[in-house]
Amino acid sequence: MAIGPVEYMIVEFPGNQFRGEIIPAIKEQVDAGTIRIIDLAFVMKDADGNVTALEVDDLDSEVGSAFAQVIGNERGGLLNEEDILAAAEELEPNCSAGLLVWEDVWATKIADAIVAAGGELWDLERIPRDVVQAAVDFAESNR
Repeated sequence: MAIGPVEYMIVEFPGNQFRGEIIPAIKEQVDAGTIRIIDLAFVMKDADGNVTALEVDDLDSEVGSAFAQVIGNERGGLLNEEDILAAAEELEPNCSAGLLVWEDVWATKIADAIVAAGGELWDLERIPRDVVQAAVDFAESNR
């Protein structure tokens, strides 16, 4: 089975206020076949700096159930304890973070075509949304 590019993100939630509002947007992309969730983990740091790693099954029933529907049987494999602890180390006290790894399924055909054409991917980089938005805003303000 061919696999498309794999990406990850870490999203911080100050005040440990993750309630699951981003789940519908992720589920929409999974249902559309745009992405496939490969791995997901959560980490929390309390006000005293104590760290707790959480699996989807450890989340409160409503949020955990919603994430379980999004990731299905695709759990685990790429994130390990070292990854989770590295994310936790960067968290401020009383914050939590979600670590998400996904495949860009939409790019699988492009990756296959590159290989079939004898090409090699030379460089690929994601430009952060806020950088692009700032550039667009600057361009619009100078018109």
